[in-house]
Formats: sequence, C-alpha cells, structure tokens
Amino acid sequence: MGDEAAEISQPEIAHVLTIDVVGYSKLLIDAQTKLMAELNDVVRQSTRFRVADAAGKLIRLPTGDGMALVFFSSEPEAAMECAVEIATALKARANLTGLTGQVANEEEGVREIKARMGIHSGPVNRVVDLNEQPNVAGAGIDIAQRVMDCGDAGHILLSKRIAYDLAPLSRWNAHLYELGEMEVKHGEKISLVNFHNDAVGNAEVPLKIKRARAETARREKLSSLRRQLLGAALLLSILAIAGGIYLYAKRATHVEPATPPAPPDKSIAVLPFVDLSAARDQEYFCDGISEEILDSLAKVEGLRVVARTSSFSFKGKNADVSEIGRKLNVASVLEGSLRREGNRIRVDARLISAGNGFEVWSGKIDKEMQGVFAMQDEITRAIVDALKIKLAGVPRVRPPQNSEAYDLYLQGLFFSNKSDEESLRKSLDLFRRALERDPKLARAWTGIAKDWSWLADAYVRPLDGHPRSQAAALKALALDERDPEAHAYFGETKRILNYDFKGEGAELKRALEIDPNSAPAHLFMALYQSVDGNRDDAIKEIRTAIRLDPLSPLIGTMAVYIYVANDRLDEALAEAKRTMEIDPNYIYFEPNLALVYREQGKLREALEIYQRLEQTRHEPSGGLAITYARLGRKEEARNSLRELIRVANSKYFAGEVIASVYVALGENDEAMRWINRAVEEHSGAIHGISVAREFRPLRFDPRFAEVLRRIGLDPAKILQDRQ
Repeated sequence: MGDEAAEISQPEIAHVLTIDVVGYSKLLIDAQTKLMAELNDVVRQSTRFRVADAAGKLIRLPTGDGMALVFFSSEPEAAMECAVEIATALKARANLTGLTGQVANEEEGVREIKARMGIHSGPVNRVVDLNEQPNVAGAGIDIAQRVMDCGDAGHILLSKRIAYDLAPLSRWNAHLYELGEMEVKHGEKISLVNFHNDAVGNAEVPLKIKRARAETARREKLSSLRRQLLGAALLLSILAIAGGIYLYAKRATHVEPATPPAPPDKSIAVLPFVDLSAARDQEYFCDGISEEILDSLAKVEGLRVVARTSSFSFKGKNADVSEIGRKLNVASVLEGSLRREGNRIRVDARLISAGNGFEVWSGKIDKEMQGVFAMQDEITRAIVDALKIKLAGVPRVRPPQNSEAYDLYLQGLFFSNKSDEESLRKSLDLFRRALERDPKLARAWTGIAKDWSWLADAYVRPLDGHPRSQAAALKALALDERDPEAHAYFGETKRILNYDFKGEGAELKRALEIDPNSAPAHLFMALYQSVDGNRDDAIKEIRTAIRLDPLSPLIGTMAVYIYVANDRLDEALAEAKRTMEIDPNYIYFEPNLALVYREQGKLREALEIYQRLEQTRHEPSGGLAITYARLGRKEEARNSLRELIRVANSKYFAGEVIASVYVALGENDEAMRWINRAVEEHSGAIHGISVAREFRPLRFDPRFAEVLRRIGLDPAKILQDRQ
C-alpha cells in the first residue's frame, strides 16, 4: 500500500498481547478454521476484551495462527488481565474434555486449544486504509510477537519492559519469574519474564531458552580452554598492560555500596540509542553513534563520563534513569532513539536528570548520512551547554568525511567490541574496507591496532599480531595525533616488541592528557605504576578506573590482582566479593576468591574453588597446580603441569605460566628456562613477572634480575621492597 492509500498516525505506546495456537500448522484446513473460531469465541468472552473494545481502545489483528490484541490504555495490566482470563478459559475447556489430545469430543465440537502468549508495551502506529479499516503496525507488535515465539504451550511470557511496570502490583509481582536475555531476530536480545501461578501459565523454562543455554554452554566449552590458558598467562602476569582490556564485553549487574557518594553535578552516562528503523537492522549504527558521542564528551574538560562498558551494560534492560544514576553514580543520563531509512538519519535524544527524572534537554535531529558528524557535534554541544560547561572544552568540529567509509567503520567498531576470533577478524575486514574508501579515516587504523592487540597471544603468536598493531597505531597517529586509544596501543607495542617500558609510560601519559575520562587508560596506568614500583600511584589509578567504569568485572578483577601484588589482601578480598556481585559467573583469569584465599594462606578454601572449576571446565589450571604444590601435594601439581606443557607443545602458550608452577615446586632452573622462552617469544604479559607474588622466590636469583633488565625494567627499584 503506498503512502497515498493510507494514513499513518504518530507512534503511541500500546500494550500488546499476542496469542498463538501451538501445533496449528499440523492441522487440516477445516480443523484450523474451527479451532480459530473457537479461540475467537474464548477471546471475545474476556471482560478486559469487551470493555476495551466497547470503549474503542482495542484493535484485534489476525496473524494466521493466532492474533494480536493491541490495548490503547494507560494501564499496562490491561493486556495482562486479558491474558490470564483467556488462559483460565482455555484451561477450563480442556478440563471439560478430560482429554489431552489436540482434538477432543468431536461430536460436541469442544477442542483443546494449546496456546502460548507474549506481552509487551511499545510504540505502534495506527493505520487507516482507503476503506477506513483500522489497523496497527510498529515495534510494539513485533517485539510482543518475538516474546511469544520464545514460549511453549501454556506459557505467558512478558518483556522486561512491561514486567517492570507490573512489578509494583503485588498480585502480579509474586508470580513474575525472570528468564534472562534471549537472542531473537536480527541478533536483537530481549529480556524475558515468565508469568505463572497455581491456576495458569507454564512453570517450565521454555524449550528455546533451554536450547539457547545449552548452545551457549557448548560454545563456552569449546572456547574455554583458550580463555583459561590466556587467562592463566595474564593471571601470573597480572600487571601486564594488555591492550585487550579495552575489549571487555559487557555483562554485569552491579550491587551499589551501602553509602554511595553523591554524584558530581558534571557527570553523565551515555546509553546506546534504541534502533527504531523499520528493519531493526541498525544496532551497529546506534551503538557506534552513541559510542562516538560518548568519546567526544569524554574529552570535555570538567565533565566526568562513565565508560562504555558500564553505560552499555543497561542495553535492553529497561532500567529507569534513577536506577542507572545510582549504579553509575552520575547526575545525568543521555538516552534516545535512532531511525535510519536509506541515507536519512533521525535522532531523538534526551538528557535527563538522574536525581528527579526531569528532562534537562531534548532534541530531534534529522540529517543525511553526510551530516552525521555535524549531528554528533550538535548533540555534544547541546549537552555541554545544558550542563553549563565551558564551550572551549568541546572538541573541534570535524571536517566532512566519506559517509560510506564511516558506515563501514561503525560496523567494524561493533565487532571489535566482541572478543571471539571470528568477530575480531570480521572487524579487521570492515576497517580495511572503510580505509579503501577513505584512507584518511584515522579511527579505522586505531580499530585495526585494537583488533591485532587482542588477537595477539590469544589467537596468534605475539610476534604475528603485535607488529601489525604497531604499524596500524602509527598510521592512526600520523593522521590524528589526538587519538588517545592509538597512543595506548602504540605504547603497548613499545613495551612488548621493543621492551621500551618507559616509552609505554609516555604514551599512556599522553593518552590521559587527551582523554582524562578513559577508564582503560587509567587501568593501564595502574598496571604500569605497579610494575614500576609506585604502589600508591597504582592504587590511585585503579580506583579512578573503577569510578569511571564501575560495572566492569574486568576492571574489578584487575583491581584484585593489583591489591594482591601490593600486599593489600584485605582490600583484595573486599574487591573480589564486589566483583562476584557484579557477575558471579565472570572468570577471566581465575576465580578471584581462589587467588585471594591462596595468597592469604587459606589453601584448602582456594583448592575447593579451583577443583569445582576444574570439574566444570575440564581444563588444566596454573592456579590449581600452584595450590597443590603449596599444599605439598606434589604429584597432583605435576599432573597439572604435564597438561600445561602438553598444550604448550601443540600451540603458542605463554611460557611464564609454566614457569610459575616450577617456582612453586622449587625447580628454579626449569622456571628460568620457561621465563626466557617467554621473553624470546615476546609474551604480551611478560612484565607482570616483576610483581606477581608467584615469582618472589626468584627475587635473589641474579638470572631473574637480568631478565628484568632485558625487558626494560630496573631490578633495584622493583625488587627492593618485595618480600
């Protein structure tokens, strides 16, 4: 239907109930017709249906094997009450037959109708065609359909959005059970909630969710050996400044402290824009534009900007602004939506006070793709003005750039924020394609540097990855010296390839001059200061990183290792527990508590955690081997060591991991042999041996001091106060 044949209203929020007959497609056409007629009879008997229909606040849409009921009501419980009434009636019909088949009591025409339902609140558009027939369309209906599609017979599933609205009502809240996120069409993720009580609903976890969880577990099992081995290398070199830290992929639920500090007035979190494009295929573009605006704001003097990891952790979770403000300790939140149709972009952005929920600023910006940079700058300037910050601090207006190249860059950025090898290599390809169209797009070179930094050590040998990272970082800086990320990655390669440790420090200092809000740069600086023997500065920097990115379990984990390396075990224990509250399943290196217990001398408590992990992952662990050795269980330690060596003989594996186990066994000659191998291979985590407690038994060995000199460190300064 063309535009001339229909009138489309402005979007409005509606509460949508979708109903689907399970097994419908397996029935004969006559049986399908009868079943749908009977379902319609049940639906029309619902009190909520009749009241809303009589008031003109309901539109019913047939969907082939079911229907969608769209309630235009201010009460979100309208759809919920209707669903419960319908489910109750369907159960009563089934009980009448006393049978469980699809068709029951053919003579009386009473059939059991096995249905599933989905409920969501979201934007819809009313459409009136030439025959003046009412119709509706929009994201609200699409998402309700996807929510329903996740369920089985008897399920009443809700999106987190409408469940949040119903939660204050005790009669609903007591029967709402969170199922977590489920990936649906176009890679979109929806947070699902299951409603069931003694009368209606299905208490079982839907089969699709079970299968998705099983598939996730399978993939994790396949990749877990790589993660554990890389993690072990980084564990034992906990204070190496790894470029991959930038790439922590998000997932966290933060538990705020009992007495959170008041947020600074000039503080902000930037949430990812919601994709309202017709095809819902612009997630990468929405994330990218949001991240670019965040980066621009981070460079404004006097404004504290929360890092991407923490801000983006609320993606798809329907958290309200006050909750976000509390958890991120910010005074303001930027949120909005983006619609892209061809080359046209429309952004609806809002700056909201986290304290009272009032709108501080809002704007609707409509641009062609060629004007996307002007749009970002316009939003940045408006926020700076609204927060009454000096305009002199706003980054300069960028010259026009190739829009096709920029679109490819945003796609590459989207995949670079993932940590699996396939995504990183896809990101590399997209960045290269962007540079083919615009060789002067500096940020694409920075993206390539980031991708190779993360591929190195984990998926390719260090000497295959870091030189490529260095070349890309240099090209980025030649085009734009004020790129803080490029400075950080260039510093990484100075440390790893050239063993120019002081050069790393200079690059990090420059990165923080450009972007004082960079949580990764503060984390890198914390690691740098600790390796350099500056304990107080290291603690100060890691605390700044946590403040800027409070929901990052990776930063929390690194804080644990910094506290342990600097003998602040009580603080390490507190941070380990906080990190577990952020994400109890997050294990990047090894279980935080196991590390702390081991270094506190609570070896049996540590062993219990390590063994539990080994039983679930079936992988060799350097931490477990060290714990066995310290308990005097040498044979079990050697069994774990043999497994680590077997892996190292079949693929690249950081030599310092194996060296640490030999140290625990008291075999220092073998330990030094593996350390020297790690130095020759330019292990990305090698500098951490200088402060990791595992290597302290080597502190009086002149060979160890010589290794420290080879990698650019001053043994006298670093080892003088290490016990």
